[in-house]
Amino acid sequence: MKKTLLATLLCASSITAMASGDIDAGKVAAEKFNCASCHGKDFNSPIDPTYPKLAGQHADYIVQALKSYQRGPDMMNGRGHPIMGAQAKALSNTDILNIAAYLHSLPGSLVLRK
Repeated sequence: MKKTLLATLLCASSITAMASGDIDAGKVAAEKFNCASCHGKDFNSPIDPTYPKLAGQHADYIVQALKSYQRGPDMMNGRGHPIMGAQAKALSNTDILNIAAYLHSLPGSLVLRK
């Protein structure tokens, strides 16, 4: 019983740690990796309508998407896009968490409910 409780607590704390990020460091990382060049200066007006609006997006979704681009199209749950694949591969796990926190903190036009 104690082992099960300990395992549950460890999983819960690791999920919380994974979901957090530093907003200020995320802003710096987003600038360093030039995310705005495709997704727009406000991350809400991409240069191509097929590119996603990132401002206000859920942080966990951004983390998952960037990790999927890192895996690439040939791996399970991977995504393929030549630009995003190259950009994502250059990101550390900390960069991903921070960028996700920053983008989530921005006001956006994302429709969450109709």
